[in-house]
Amino acid sequence: MAKKISQTDIAYLAGLFDGEGCVTCKQRKTKRKDRGNKVYDQWYIRCEINMADKAAIEWIQDTLGFGWSSEKRYYKRPAHHKRQWRWACGYRDALKFAKLVWPYIQVKLNKIELIIDHYEPAPLEAPNVVNLEKYRDE
Repeated sequence: MAKKISQTDIAYLAGLFDGEGCVTCKQRKTKRKDRGNKVYDQWYIRCEINMADKAAIEWIQDTLGFGWSSEKRYYKRPAHHKRQWRWACGYRDALKFAKLVWPYIQVKLNKIELIIDHYEPAPLEAPNVVNLEKYRDE
C-alpha cells in the first residue's frame, strides 16, 4: 500500500536532500563470475542522505517507506568525529524518490533528472514526420 506524504514533507525532503544528499547515476565495469569473468558495463543508480542526526534519518525512512537506513561504517573513525547515519535507495526506488522530489529540487536538479531520463527517456520525434493525431480533430 502506498503511503500518503504531504507536500510540505516532500518539500522538506527535497531541501534536506539538496543540502545533505548525494546522487549517483553512472556506468561502471563489473566482472561477472557466472559468465566466465566477462566484464560488463553496469548502471549504478543511487540516492542517499548522510548526516549525524539519527532521528532525521529515521524520519526519512518512516516517511518514505522505501530504501534502507543504517549507521555509516568506517574502517577507523577518529574518536573526535561524530557517528554518521545513512538513508539510501537504489535503482527503481531511486526513480520513485527522484520523481517525488523533482518539483522542489534546486541544487541537484540535473542529477535527479539523469535518473528520471534513464528510466523514462523522452520520446524521439523525427523532424520530417507528420503526427496524424494532430489533424484528426480538425
